[in-house]
Amino acid sequence: MGRGAARGSVWLDGRSRRGRRGGQPSGLDRERITAASVRLLDAEGLARFSMRRLAGELDVTAMSLYWYVDTKDDLLELALDAALGELRPPAPEDDGADWREQLRDLAAQYRALLVRHPWLPPLAGRYLNIGPNALSFARGVRRVIRRAGLPAHRVTSAVSAVFQYVYGYGTFEGQFLSRVADSGLTPDAFYEQAMSEVRRSPRAADHLRESGELGEARGGHTVAEMMDREFAYALDLLVAGIEAMAERGGRESGGSS
Repeated sequence: MGRGAARGSVWLDGRSRRGRRGGQPSGLDRERITAASVRLLDAEGLARFSMRRLAGELDVTAMSLYWYVDTKDDLLELALDAALGELRPPAPEDDGADWREQLRDLAAQYRALLVRHPWLPPLAGRYLNIGPNALSFARGVRRVIRRAGLPAHRVTSAVSAVFQYVYGYGTFEGQFLSRVADSGLTPDAFYEQAMSEVRRSPRAADHLRESGELGEARGGHTVAEMMDREFAYALDLLVAGIEAMAERGGRESGGSS
């Protein structure tokens, strides 16, 4: 690849379907390598991931992995799509269901995926996301939002509004919980300890007092309850916005006919 050239994708040019060649190590295949990559990324994170570490997990030589992938980027792209395969978009025959509930379910699934795999968000921004699982989920999301009644040219914007929100929320939550796990504390204990430290700052006093009042009004006594409640209400705001824009689009179309 020349300097400044954009990287392609493991899913292009037939590279995702590389066949077996003579001399490849027995007992190894791309699916097994990809699954091991996901497990290693979950256990140790993206920063520590390497072909050498993966080879050690599989008890093979690092060079043997290159029978199945050309680069480490190819392998990370495969791991990304494998993780996205945990998402379950609604089947086409479910098109009669309430689109609002289906959208909330898809958003909740995506949030949970980002939290389970904190290494996933940076990869989702780095690669093209054109693997079969990524495309299946994207197609399911579009199918659900189209049923809201938005004009066709607004569907992509609605998808972005919802899933960029979920991406940001899930990324923050995943990083927070990873930091909590490293501390050895529970999320609630970690939060209380962090707040105790922040309260020592006079400059933060007004902010903490205001946020404390909002917290009391919000309700929820644990970190998990607070995060679930905030996520659900913000998602409701987005769903309501899609409904309002669909209704406005219908009125505008009616008025111009």
